[in-house]
Amino acid sequence: MAETHDRRRARKPGERASPTIEQQGSVWRFRSLSAARQVLRARSQTTQAGFTAERIPRGVFTKHPILISDGPAHDEQRSKVARFFAPAVVERYTPRMEACADRLLDEVDGAFRLDELALLYTVEVTADIVGLTAAPVPRLARRLVSFFNQPPFDITRPDLGRTPRQWARAAVNGLVPVARMWLEDVRPAVRARRRSPTGDVISHLIAEGYSDADILVECVTYGTAGMVTTREFIAMAAWHLLSDETLRRRYVTAEKDERYAILHEIIRIEPVVGHLYRRVQEAFEVDDGDERFTVQPGDLLDVCVREANADPRAVGTDPLDVCPYRPLPAGVAPYGLTFGDGAHKCPGQPLAILESDVLLTRLLAREPVLLREPTLGWDDLIEGYRLRHVELGLGAPGTDGASA
Repeated sequence: MAETHDRRRARKPGERASPTIEQQGSVWRFRSLSAARQVLRARSQTTQAGFTAERIPRGVFTKHPILISDGPAHDEQRSKVARFFAPAVVERYTPRMEACADRLLDEVDGAFRLDELALLYTVEVTADIVGLTAAPVPRLARRLVSFFNQPPFDITRPDLGRTPRQWARAAVNGLVPVARMWLEDVRPAVRARRRSPTGDVISHLIAEGYSDADILVECVTYGTAGMVTTREFIAMAAWHLLSDETLRRRYVTAEKDERYAILHEIIRIEPVVGHLYRRVQEAFEVDDGDERFTVQPGDLLDVCVREANADPRAVGTDPLDVCPYRPLPAGVAPYGLTFGDGAHKCPGQPLAILESDVLLTRLLAREPVLLREPTLGWDDLIEGYRLRHVELGLGAPGTDGASA
């Protein structure tokens, strides 16, 4: 078992690593992978509470958005949409990803910011799958980024701990880009797909009877989940690979399965979304070794993904080392709980890893150099890290990238 000593870079200030299960009033925090997985699999006893889901008005939707729905309706929605992100399906997009990555890298002149290039790349790839192809990619990317310009909040506090002024700013900063996204991206796509359906997600939503409001909120969901978070991981993975020459050489010479194993390890210790939240609707018990805890209706359950993914009882010794092919117990994914678990497990995992691998293999083939340490920040909306100023310089001329 080969090891490196690249340590976790995304460490949120003030975030505790213990105890494995902690209760503060009606808020529970789960840092044990086994206990966290039980929480995420408590289907009928909990409902979605993350991503401000409890603050999203539901009366305007004919179908509850997949991000905030629960129960049989959610299961049906998810099973139908998941086919767009199945491994065999996303593999068909590989040539488009390769062409996009090559084009963007060919356009680089001197130093460039990988976080900006990765944003354009992930937006273009995911927009193609979803069907948001009406406007130029840079404009869609700017709208998605501006949506995240939100004042801070604390999901554990009443009214999210925001002042009236902060709520007003949140409304403006959130609704304006969403309105622009509707006018410039979603509405033209819906009109085009009603006339001539294709094989994308928007065509599927129209066929399922989704209203315009339903389609808009689903597109915002896919935009944030499929574009923005993958952008952050690409930047983080590049930071790891460019900071460890041994790991970098292993990645660029490896076959696809081994490259994926390396990416799975990086995203295990560096999950973009660091917390998943559930609201208890019906009391149930959670086991952690010999201990047993009972959560009550109304309690807020915080699954601490970063810490659960580093639980040595689940992932073994040296849990913060990048160690591809580490032995894992049955049922534990190589990426831990990075993509969630249970009813709300993210269906986009195959797409995120494939996208990342395509761009990273092409980038590393051009012998990039990290010119400065990136700036690490935090986003309350996705409870995750934000990497900026990932400045690189290219050494070798463009190539056709690594073989898959």
